[in-house]
Amino acid sequence: MVRTNVYFTAEQAARLRRIAASRRVSMSTVIREAVDHLLQEEDALVRRDRAIAAIGGFRSEHTDVSKRHDEHLDEAFGA
Repeated sequence: MVRTNVYFTAEQAARLRRIAASRRVSMSTVIREAVDHLLQEEDALVRRDRAIAAIGGFRSEHTDVSKRHDEHLDEAFGA
């Protein structure tokens, strides 16, 4: 782990202490879990944005791909 200093408002610190006490863990644990949650959300947003950016970015001679996507995949990959 990397040690760092973080400054909180008095209210933030008090709320973190209450959460930590109610869960019987350290404030550091609560903060690390919150950071992990934020990073997971950010990763999900990046994946979503990349997927949205790909929409309409491919061409096909088939005009019914949205209706018959499974059949087209079977043809392409021989299922």
